[in-house]
Parts: sequence; structure tokens; C-alpha cells
Amino acid sequence: MATPQTAHSPSPPPQPPVAQTPGPRAAQFQTLFGNALDYTLRTCSYSKFSSCFPTPAKYAPQTLTSIWQQITAKVEASAKKEFDDIMVERDVVAGLNELERLVAEAKSRQKNRVEVREPPHTLPPERLFLAHLASYLTQTETELEGELKRLQSENEELLDGVQSQREETERLVGGLEAFIADLERANEITGHEVDGSGVKKEIADIEQELHATGRQAKL
Repeated sequence: MATPQTAHSPSPPPQPPVAQTPGPRAAQFQTLFGNALDYTLRTCSYSKFSSCFPTPAKYAPQTLTSIWQQITAKVEASAKKEFDDIMVERDVVAGLNELERLVAEAKSRQKNRVEVREPPHTLPPERLFLAHLASYLTQTETELEGELKRLQSENEELLDGVQSQREETERLVGGLEAFIADLERANEITGHEVDGSGVKKEIADIEQELHATGRQAKL
């Protein structure tokens, strides 16, 4: 007498790999980062940058323009590289694409009022993992958006502080230059020279420090 064979549940077909092409959520997230970075770079326009260095802007505008372009290009490239590294390291595109699929599937089921329940033991491990990961990805997306806004705010405050310091330095240099001019006029009127070498040296030291700052920014 033949022993009846035990029936087994059919193995679920392998799930297709999650596409690495950004879906709507991933594309919107990348656009959000791009817009935030563009806004940050626009706050550091050449007009604002050159106003911090009126003397080089007047006598060496091409050099100052080159320094500004190199600084903004370096900031942009560094921010994009760090963002891309995070996207790859945490596999953000695949996670957001899977989240998009799960949300679309849930909306479709709700709309059609059809409950399709798959036995958990038939689901592949990847799908079970991503189902548990969906809430974490949503929270991570929110945290990253908040971090981008915080960095944008800090960058604006930093730029405002740098501009205020430069303006104060330029006002000091202007006052010293006016003082030297008064000394020279006094020399012409009185016929004997009033020593202003110390003030001239101080002006030279300040201008040298400004040039050094420009070279450090270029590096």
C-alpha cells in the first residue's frame, strides 16, 4: 500500500530586486536637498562676498572673483559628495522605493476594498525586513529634512557673522587710512613731518591679514 505524500505549501516566487532609479519619494528628497544647497550658496553671492573685501574688490576684482568661485564650488562639491555617500551607505533610494511600493499597494487595497493576506511564512525575508523598516525609513527621512534645515540655518548665521567681522575690519582700516591722510596734510601745512609709521605699519599688518584670509579661503 503506497504511503500518501504530504502536501507542502508552494514556495513563493523570488521578489524582483528593488529598482535603484529614484521613485517619487526619493526624487523629491533629492530635490529637497538640491534646493536647500542652492539656497545656501545663493546667500553667499559675490556681491555679499566682495562687500567684505572692498579693497581687493576695487583693485583686484578678478582675483577676488576667482577666490569666491573656488570657495562656493568647493562647498557645493563637498556637500553633494557627503549627501551621495549617505544615500549609498544607507541605501536610501531602494528603501524609499520600497516604501513607495508599500504605500501604493496599501492605497490600492483600501480603494478596492480587497484584503489580500499572504501567509507570513510564504513571504521572503527581504520583504518582511522592509515591512518592518518602513516606519524607520519614514522617520529617517523626516530627521534628514530637519537636519538639512538646521544646517541651512547655521550656514546663514555663519555667513552673517563673517560679513559683520569683515565690515568692522574694513571700517577700522578706513579710519586708520583717514588718520594717515590727516597726518600727511598736517605735514604739508606745518612744514615738518609728524611720525605716522606706527599707524602705517598697523594698516599694513591688517591688510596682510586680510590677504592671508583670502589665501586660506582659496585653499
